Amino acid sequence: MDGVEFRLLGSVGVWDTGRWLGPSTAQQRTVLAMLLLETGRPVAVARLETALWGAEPPESSRNAVQGHISRLRRLLAPFPEVTLVTSGRGYCLTVGRDRIDLHRFRELVREAGGETDWERASGLLRAGLALWQGVPLADVAGRWLPDVVVPGLEEERLVALERRAALDLRRERHQEVAVELAALVGENPLRERLVSLLMTALLRCDRRTEALAVFRRVRRRFAEDLGIEPGEELQRLHQAILAGRDEAAEAVTAAPGTFGGESSVGGASEGGASEGGAPGTAVLAVPRHLPPDTELFTAREDELAALDRLTLPPAGSSPTAHVMAPCVITGTGGVGKTTLAVHWAHRVRDRFPDGQLYVNLQGFGPAHTARPPAEAVRLFLDALQVPSQLIPTTLEAQVGLYRSLLAERRMLILLDNALDSEQVRPLLPNAPGCLALVTSRAELTGLVAAEGARTLSLGLFSPAHSRALLTRRLGVDKVGAEPQAVDDIVSRCAGLPLALAIVAARAHARPAFPLGTLISGLDEGASGADGVDGADGLDSLDVFDGGDAATNMRTVFSWSYRALSPDAARLFRLRGLLPAPEISTAAAASLAGISVRHAYRLLTELTRANLAAERSPGRYGWHDLLRTYAEELTRLHDSEAERREALHRLLDHYLHSARLGDGLLDLYHRVPLALAPPRPGVVLAWITDRAQSLTWFGREARTLLAAIRHAAGSGFDTHAWQLAGACWGFLSQEGRSDDQAAMHHIALEAAVRLNDRAAEAHARVGLAQALIRLGQDGESESHLREALGLFGGLNDHIGQGLCLIYLSVLHDRHGQYAEGLDLSEQALRLYREGGDRAGEGRVLNNIGWFHAQLGAYEEALRRCEEALAIHRELGDMPGESATLDSMGHIHHLLGQYEEAIAYYRQSLAWRRGGKRALGARTLRRLGEAQLAAGRLREGGGTLRRALDLVAELAPGDADALRARIAGLSDVPPDRPETGGGG
Repeated sequence: MDGVEFRLLGSVGVWDTGRWLGPSTAQQRTVLAMLLLETGRPVAVARLETALWGAEPPESSRNAVQGHISRLRRLLAPFPEVTLVTSGRGYCLTVGRDRIDLHRFRELVREAGGETDWERASGLLRAGLALWQGVPLADVAGRWLPDVVVPGLEEERLVALERRAALDLRRERHQEVAVELAALVGENPLRERLVSLLMTALLRCDRRTEALAVFRRVRRRFAEDLGIEPGEELQRLHQAILAGRDEAAEAVTAAPGTFGGESSVGGASEGGASEGGAPGTAVLAVPRHLPPDTELFTAREDELAALDRLTLPPAGSSPTAHVMAPCVITGTGGVGKTTLAVHWAHRVRDRFPDGQLYVNLQGFGPAHTARPPAEAVRLFLDALQVPSQLIPTTLEAQVGLYRSLLAERRMLILLDNALDSEQVRPLLPNAPGCLALVTSRAELTGLVAAEGARTLSLGLFSPAHSRALLTRRLGVDKVGAEPQAVDDIVSRCAGLPLALAIVAARAHARPAFPLGTLISGLDEGASGADGVDGADGLDSLDVFDGGDAATNMRTVFSWSYRALSPDAARLFRLRGLLPAPEISTAAAASLAGISVRHAYRLLTELTRANLAAERSPGRYGWHDLLRTYAEELTRLHDSEAERREALHRLLDHYLHSARLGDGLLDLYHRVPLALAPPRPGVVLAWITDRAQSLTWFGREARTLLAAIRHAAGSGFDTHAWQLAGACWGFLSQEGRSDDQAAMHHIALEAAVRLNDRAAEAHARVGLAQALIRLGQDGESESHLREALGLFGGLNDHIGQGLCLIYLSVLHDRHGQYAEGLDLSEQALRLYREGGDRAGEGRVLNNIGWFHAQLGAYEEALRRCEEALAIHRELGDMPGESATLDSMGHIHHLLGQYEEAIAYYRQSLAWRRGGKRALGARTLRRLGEAQLAAGRLREGGGTLRRALDLVAELAPGDADALRARIAGLSDVPPDRPETGGGG
């Protein structure tokens, strides 16, 4: 092949026009093979680690995988048709499937299956088999690919060989087939299909004695290795050869891959065994075993369309030739997997005219053991009306019969509620036109890796879909009459269809009850029968009881929970201690007091069981009802001391990680925190520079607010106020004023309870700054004056100076520049007395600002230059940026607009990637300078960009800027242009 190609069927690697390029190491070949097996689909890091190191990857495994990916990127860089990208779900390699030998082989096999010309079909199979260069994946690292994936690939090759041999026998190429299959049977003496074809080839070559000798040898191997007789097909062929009949041999070649011909099942006729045991024919039953569809099926349009895309044959191909990979619908308990699968199966049943089979595999349910594959196969054979006397005794033989019966047919097999891949694997058909649709709470990654299964992860309902479900079940009038109650139900049911259905059923049973009373138990928080306090809605799952096990949310969740390992179950329970949206791996390790590596494994187990969702790499969340269930479990099974110790470790994780990140941000003031050492078992977040700090705070912002709130409500008041103090810098510079206000309200209450005056003072300043940005100046001033008095009582010069700075900001906003200047001069004296050089530089900048507002431009520039010198001496880039902004403003007031624009742009250049709130202010001033300089289009565009930031970060200032822009009616609309910064 010209151009780049990838090989898996032998040595793994990349070739360019026949020249080998790499990879040079076995581990890189493993990673490449995993990506090629699922080209176009993301492969999770955890699966790559499993392939490389098995169940116990080393601590450095994630970094090692990243290194292998980096080297593969360099190897593939010269080929623009190949992309290797990182996504939230892992790594994805995309390349034309025709450039991967395995996928070319599969396409040729599919094409041959739909070909009516025997010679052409044989040629296609021969071309596909010629791509095999030896044992597939021959030189990879690790045992996972050779042990799990290679056997399936070898099975594909042998099936293709058997089909080609059968076609060649039809074309009377008996001698060639006999020579080729003799060696293959030697390697696979228990593969009955190969043996049958070899015996037929020998018989057609007039080598009857050799054919009988082959049977004797094989029969002896069956007896010695398995203790059983060969299967029915082989036995019939043997008897026919002994009797000198050729019809059994004809059956071997008549329908490759089927049992006993196109429409026969052994020797049974429609009326049962034929008289005297003579072979007869029987038309297979057409089973219609799907459970009933629901008339109230709601939403899931996207998921139904996804199922259609996953299973429809390619355009122009025959449905009977299209090999459909198994499709797995996965999701948490109660999310509606079975409902979706059954509804879709009914919609497409005309595409499967030979029938639909269904079995509940009982992987999760009241029964403590899942249904064995042997029992499920026997149910299917019974459904196909195979006479009991023709059903083999061993599972392997039964699976072979089941798959043979499905060959050349178009059937849908719905395998519901599967426990794991091993339970499903024997039930998969191996024929084009047949689809296995699987539902499971587990992810079944083994099926994806080994059988190429497609997955559809079923998420929670959106609020709109939740309302639609209630409307369909209760009617428009009932739902419309109580919109607030419906909103509450939607919120409390957390998007879980089963929970919504249970509430709707309770409404039907009690039509006179207002809807709001149906979920009142969620708010009661009453003590349970065991005397355990029901804080935070402990008993809220009681209202989600539909009267039997399948419609009781607590019971439904328990089926997943009891399948967990003890360590994973403990982590799941403890996760209920904090009502936060998600948790990181390091936080989970701290919560449980275990290593990060162990926590990762347990979180992976929870994710595969759909008791958690990995929403982004290393971050795990769940819905509110699962958290409620986990809280119930931890109160029942974990002692109060253990729960408190776990919560203490978790809060220590957030507090010490936040303090670490805060120390890496560019701040000119910090809350002095004397932290107690973290508890044993606490793991800190990996934060080593400013960028990582910003990323960590951004990801954890919602969780940190939940942690502060929960700490204050659980007796950890010191953690509550200190955590707010550690978050202050990030929230301030990013303009997250609502979060800052909420955290510092909680911190203030905690500090008052502790009677800690320093904590109270800092909480009031942090709250006041947020309130300034939210436009609540009066309340902000009150808090600042309270804090000023507290800091004065503590003889804290720096704290007093900080209060004066923010009071001066309030005066500035109200045009009281002389008062603001006086406060700033007082602050300067305090900072100098406290020896705070950085604070001195900041206040000098403020003094320069106020002089400019009062018209003393020369003094203003002198003070700002003093500030600039201090900032540069200290390497304080944020301080330098603020001072450059002031100097730009002074030049603007002097009418020197181009100089002002230059200063503003220098200021914005320092703030790229951070200080968004301050950057919004400078961007606004830059726009005004551009307008004053006559750059109308440029200035109008800059102000509009500034408004986007101001409306988000300082909404109290947005109205004035909005009015200013509205007055620019003569300014043309914005267009893309350079400049403006921010």
